[in-house]
Amino acid sequence: MNTEAFVALGSNLADPPRQLERAREALGRLPGTRLVAASRSLRTAPVGPPGQPHYCNAVVRLRTRLAPFALLGALLEIETAQGRVRGAQPWGPRTLDLDLLLYGNLVLDDPRLTLPHPRLHARRFVLEPLAELAPELEVPGRGRVCDLLRRLDRQGRGRPVCRL
Repeated sequence: MNTEAFVALGSNLADPPRQLERAREALGRLPGTRLVAASRSLRTAPVGPPGQPHYCNAVVRLRTRLAPFALLGALLEIETAQGRVRGAQPWGPRTLDLDLLLYGNLVLDDPRLTLPHPRLHARRFVLEPLAELAPELEVPGRGRVCDLLRRLDRQGRGRPVCRL
């Protein structure tokens, strides 16, 4: 069975646009997985410790036969292959960050994986590229992507972003 999954990509070290390009290529090579669409990249201000470079962010839409934890494992392997070192500094600079945002309509609360991603609804740098791919997509327990983005606009929340 193929499941639609959405993955957020982010990088602010070691040529971020190239890191995202390599990640998209690696995602497209995963077994039983097809990269259906990719958003444009955004340049975003960092969330976390001050003094780090701006990020490149994007979202991809996948069709996959991988189970959620298998997909998560594959995302972690791609991060590691691209030089990601975990645990150095929470929300600190990184070569690559891949977050599984949505896996079909699955709602999951596990110490290893929470779906939908617990901060998806409050992050403009995730919602904007996600809205480019699927504005009417229903985020379980939160509402449609386009409505979540409008809510951020009304609240004046979220970091400004610009297209690369």
